[in-house]
Amino acid sequence: MKYFRFLIISLIIIFSTQAQTIREIRDSVGFCWNDKEMDSFISWLESNSVSSKEFPSENLVTAISPHDDYLYAGKIYFPIYKLINAKEIMIFGVTHGTVRKAINDPQNILILDDFNYWKGPYGNVLVSDLRDYIKNNLTKNFYEVNRNAHSLEHSIEALIPFIQYYNREIKITPIMVTKMSFERMDSIATELAEIVFAYMNERNLKFGEDLFIMISNDANHYGEDFNNNPFGLDETAHRKATDEDKRIADKLNGEFSKDKLSDLSKELWPETKHKVVYPLWCGRYPVIMGLLTSTILAERLNRKITGQMFYYSDTFTEKVLSFKESKMGITAPFSLRHWVGFFSAGFYLK
Repeated sequence: MKYFRFLIISLIIIFSTQAQTIREIRDSVGFCWNDKEMDSFISWLESNSVSSKEFPSENLVTAISPHDDYLYAGKIYFPIYKLINAKEIMIFGVTHGTVRKAINDPQNILILDDFNYWKGPYGNVLVSDLRDYIKNNLTKNFYEVNRNAHSLEHSIEALIPFIQYYNREIKITPIMVTKMSFERMDSIATELAEIVFAYMNERNLKFGEDLFIMISNDANHYGEDFNNNPFGLDETAHRKATDEDKRIADKLNGEFSKDKLSDLSKELWPETKHKVVYPLWCGRYPVIMGLLTSTILAERLNRKITGQMFYYSDTFTEKVLSFKESKMGITAPFSLRHWVGFFSAGFYLK
């Protein structure tokens, strides 16, 4: 009898251990996965920030963050995360080209994961119950569950060390966004927002205070390696291309509506054939999806969303940050022939 009990308990322990799945780190070079090194990096950023300007945290519900290497974009990441005090964060991430190729380029859907935890520098990060709540309520042809996609994609994990530095108990809902039409995206975002709204109501959560939306995006990928150099490859070309990036990013300021987001999609999505030259923002789909979802959620609360750009820069301008107290490195070069833009922005309930 004792042996039987011991066997049952052992099987339960083994089963429970095996059932707990952890999403491992994809990029161990560009991001910081050591707790002490992350502490040092934040201290360094506090002493070497872009400016002393403070951004408001009141009514902040959504933000756009870079996902480029920390030694390039650290100063642009930094202003966002100290403003966030939520218990849960939905993260809308990219489906990068290499990932699309590996998973047969799915389109017109969101991609969810099935991990219990994601690795973080301060321990494992729990995936929120919201993920399964979405699976159980979102129309089935609006999403797929693909563990491999999330294992290969780096745009969501990039945000975790910053998020976890400020909240060690945070829960996340990782969502990869694929290419789709604006009409399809509007349909998915409308249903998703209703599901999130119901989830918040059932748990007495407030948008922004308890549940926050993060959008992962890098701006223009410019140069020969990206087959994207319409202005040339000199300093004048760099100025023209970054000016165009800033012009589009400036549209993130002010009050939001579906019409405004439709217009923004035409600035970013080449398939709209709205203009001749398009910037290559890798987060062009999650930006629109995340902001659509936020705008619809705000409408359910009889509120509006208003945006504020924080900072813009790029790898050629920033070069490599002088922070030395870590094993971090860079995963791509910077030059006038190869650079990437990035920015941070906040979105508020009005």
